[in-house]
Amino acid sequence: MILTDQNSKEQQRTAKNSKEQQRTICFKYIKILRLDHWVKQFFIVPGSVAAILINKIKFDSECTTRLIYGFIAVSLIASANYAINEYLDAEFDKYHPVKKYRSLVSGVINAKIVWLLWAVLSIAGFIIGSILNKNFLFSLIWLWIMGIIYNVKPLRTKDVVYLDVLSESINNAIRLIAGWFIISAYTLPPVSLILGYWFGGAFLMAIKRFAEYRMIDDPKLAGLYRKSFRHYTSNSLLVSSFFYAMCSVFFTGIFLVKYRIELILFMPVLTGLFCYYFLLSFEKDSAVQKPEKLYHEKGLMLYCGALIALFIVLMLVNIPVLNIFTSRELVLLQ
Repeated sequence: MILTDQNSKEQQRTAKNSKEQQRTICFKYIKILRLDHWVKQFFIVPGSVAAILINKIKFDSECTTRLIYGFIAVSLIASANYAINEYLDAEFDKYHPVKKYRSLVSGVINAKIVWLLWAVLSIAGFIIGSILNKNFLFSLIWLWIMGIIYNVKPLRTKDVVYLDVLSESINNAIRLIAGWFIISAYTLPPVSLILGYWFGGAFLMAIKRFAEYRMIDDPKLAGLYRKSFRHYTSNSLLVSSFFYAMCSVFFTGIFLVKYRIELILFMPVLTGLFCYYFLLSFEKDSAVQKPEKLYHEKGLMLYCGALIALFIVLMLVNIPVLNIFTSRELVLLQ
């Protein structure tokens, strides 16, 4: 009788351990989808706001519903890209001080299931995207293709110096376009706005790499983790980030001045945001290495809040004297 009770308790413990192990494995599969990175999909919002303002579309409940569908669709495609990114980067992540603890690096995840997740998420994202309109669906397909170009050999632009930054940051521009198509299916966003957004994203990615390169603090080890680091230096990353920032401000300035001259006052404050972000990259274990965690930076969030408030004010308040910047008439001094 005692032996039977012991066997029963042992079976219960075994069953409990088995369930816990299954939950752990399930959690690891969920983790590679990087659900915490879904916050990045808010990059679609400026595209939607621009479409509303430029096309003078009334924001109503239908727009809200479309934004929700669009956010979910973009997030699913992004998670599909994240899944293959972690799978294909496993052999390199083992050289990173933090990423070496990822589930795929330790080899406890079935690669077939990873590819199945990639396929399911991709199809689900496309189905939801097709509910909105075909142009939005095309932007999703473009985002999905960039995930392949960036991660999968023989293309794998992730390994090519400078092209790694530009091919990753173009996803920001695609998100902007997707956000625009969520609201306006039959017009295109201004090219100057797309380029400003693209180079702004390139600045973020270059600064991220600069912070990573400094954190690893070993050129040889950094090169094993990311092949493009074999050709980068701290100086070249800083210079390239400065170039991307200037390009972003230039193209964004063209867009703002073209559509509302009052926004010229917005540009110095926007430039200050680039400087603030640049400064963060010099901190130890800088948050710029994980952009999805930037909301923890209270100072940066307050600055962004002030930037948004200024933008709204300048959109509502007319300042006629600023027309001197666009007037072709000769101004005579008395």
